[in-house]
Amino acid sequence: MVSSNNPVNPTHVKGWIFDVYPSAFGEITIWIIGENGERFRLIDKFHPKIYVSGRAEDIERLASQFFSSKLIESWNFVYKYARTTDNEKRKVLEIELRDCRKISVITRNVLKMGDYSLYEVHNCNLHGDQHYLFTHDLFPLALVEVETERTGLRYTLRDSVESVNYVIPPLRITKLHVEVAKRKKIAKLNEPISQIVLTQDNTQEMITHGEEGDKLLQLVKLIKRLDPDIILTSGGDAHLFPYLIHRAKINNVLNELIINRENRSLAPRRLCGRTFFSYGRTYYRAPTTRLFGRVHIDERNTFTLRDCGFEGLIEIARICRTPLHTASRSSIGSSMSALQFYQAIKDEVLIPRNKSIPEAFKSAYELLVGDRGGFIYEPQVGIHDWVSEVDFASMYPSLMAKNNISAETVLCKCCIESPLRIPELNYNICKRRVGIVPKTLKFVIGKRLLYKCLKEKTRDSSLKEVYNRRQTALKWILVTCFGYLGYRNAKFGTVDGHLGVCAVGRDTFFRAARISERLGFTVIHGIIDSLWLKKEGTTISECKSLCREVSDEIGVPLNFEGRYKWIVFLPSKIHPRIGVLNRYYGVMENGKIKVRGLEVRKRDTPRLIYDAQMEMIKALAVAENSEEFFERIPKALEITQKYRRRLLDREVPICDLIVKKHLSKHPKNYKQQVSQVIAAKQLMREGVEVHAGKNISFLFTNAIDKRHERRVKAELLIEKEERVDVKKYLHLLYAATANLLSFSGYTNKSVQEAVIGLHFKSLLEYQV
Repeated sequence: MVSSNNPVNPTHVKGWIFDVYPSAFGEITIWIIGENGERFRLIDKFHPKIYVSGRAEDIERLASQFFSSKLIESWNFVYKYARTTDNEKRKVLEIELRDCRKISVITRNVLKMGDYSLYEVHNCNLHGDQHYLFTHDLFPLALVEVETERTGLRYTLRDSVESVNYVIPPLRITKLHVEVAKRKKIAKLNEPISQIVLTQDNTQEMITHGEEGDKLLQLVKLIKRLDPDIILTSGGDAHLFPYLIHRAKINNVLNELIINRENRSLAPRRLCGRTFFSYGRTYYRAPTTRLFGRVHIDERNTFTLRDCGFEGLIEIARICRTPLHTASRSSIGSSMSALQFYQAIKDEVLIPRNKSIPEAFKSAYELLVGDRGGFIYEPQVGIHDWVSEVDFASMYPSLMAKNNISAETVLCKCCIESPLRIPELNYNICKRRVGIVPKTLKFVIGKRLLYKCLKEKTRDSSLKEVYNRRQTALKWILVTCFGYLGYRNAKFGTVDGHLGVCAVGRDTFFRAARISERLGFTVIHGIIDSLWLKKEGTTISECKSLCREVSDEIGVPLNFEGRYKWIVFLPSKIHPRIGVLNRYYGVMENGKIKVRGLEVRKRDTPRLIYDAQMEMIKALAVAENSEEFFERIPKALEITQKYRRRLLDREVPICDLIVKKHLSKHPKNYKQQVSQVIAAKQLMREGVEVHAGKNISFLFTNAIDKRHERRVKAELLIEKEERVDVKKYLHLLYAATANLLSFSGYTNKSVQEAVIGLHFKSLLEYQV
């Protein structure tokens, strides 16, 4: 069946798939943006399939119990690779369900009937919309022709997920902002709407007049007239939409609050937010507000949009075959899973409900040899000239693809005597088949390299930016693929594969360093996939020649990143003679400044300190070599003195002093009253919801009352004449300067003395 916002219901539509979601029982709704700009709503029947494996007699007995089930459309026996490590297909039970939203119900029933031990259920973790796209081999914003037939919709794909020059239809994007008539600093649900602002195509529409209920109804009419495809909010998931729903309920217009393209009102949310731990950091994700026929994107709840823009988001949605709504909120690990799920279905490998490949037994010695991570050369502390930087392009993903490292290929039982071996560990690698992980990575690596080539070749600046954002989005998938291989919930992950990648990486890195030394270079620093090489009088062509030789011998591309005019490797704060792996800064010959591990790279640095340190780095960047660098140190101290004077004269705006810290757990679970916990508790007393994983912004204050709860003030509670703790910010300023110059013996105290000395000197010169 087909319908549109036009009175005519065509039987043939050509356009781009915009949104997909389950609607009525056994049905999926698809929104198409037509070539003529119309938005069409299509409805298709969809019966997803899940699979049950076990002993043949057990699954046959299970099938006999399905005749009376109203949730099952049909069942059949088919042959699939039931486990990732299987070499041959085996007989499994295929169950076709009447509705995709009942998958979890059927899964629980099957497991219960088998006493949670007889049966394994597969392909049961896919969401209905994604299941539909996988089944029909479609993807978001794919150009398609759709014909309505008696049995459902028939698609003709006029696009390819491999395409790099695909066309995206003009999307109507509307920014929604609601101002609250708040009585205090923090807005609350029981406070009325002041005004509603919608911005589309640089045109602003404001709703300011009428009763609150009338304002909400005006919003509905305005949304209908503007007819946006994407509604962009800041905090829509956590605050804005729950607030609108609450105000609509109070004003008895909840049933009329229709922001969807479908004729359904916004529903009160039943789900709670989620706190999770990833890569050593705690995160909080607010429950999502799903729109139907439109896509709601919360700028505060999306990593991909913030880092890669709409171009990167669309690229992720296309290659992962994930609806835009989901793709905007998915973690990179979820995107990697989606790619692997699609590849598994394509290869007729069933997706396990839980990770099912155990780690092989290891002796204490094998653990000592294998569990060592990447190879590292300790940096030589100090400033260096004639240093070149080279690094491997997507090193770990390339090694995983090149060496066929995947859950089903490492330590496979079919190729025990395989000549393909992992160095140090001597693990065998399958030579009969290519694993799911390598297949997935080859596609992503190839497409990213193509985008990078197109970016270099094109002279169109806007197109260059598009290619850059797309390759950046793919880069994040490649960055996380190695860690995800060892993740406990990765369906196709394996600890042994993870250790194998580390071993191959160490071997590759060590060989590259030895080749460099053979050609006369000295390794100044090296970390996992990057090398800093020193050779006096070297030329750019020599460096590029080195990269070609390493690439040819190892089989993984080694790129020449550039040569430094000078580079500083900084020492540990505790052990001044020992270098820190990722704390350095330098200036390349093309003028590019590269900084790692300093305040300008940290999330919790206030704007004042960021500006001061960046200005110092730029002042030092004028130096052409290490000798000139030391001559410009007084200039850096003068900059520190300038910012010191601004602090003492109260010339720094409050917004430049705000510090943002991360909560790794709920405030009540902290034993120490650190600054972010104090600020979080201040917000909680005002009725704000605070969760582990959130960032807390605050100001260091200098209240007369010295109790610990008075030393900071949450940003949302700051008054006009707030007393700033100048001493604290001066300490941060001196520390930022000392960090830059610590390799030459500067400390916080010596920086402070030098800056005050400069100040006195300048006064004397002025008097003379």
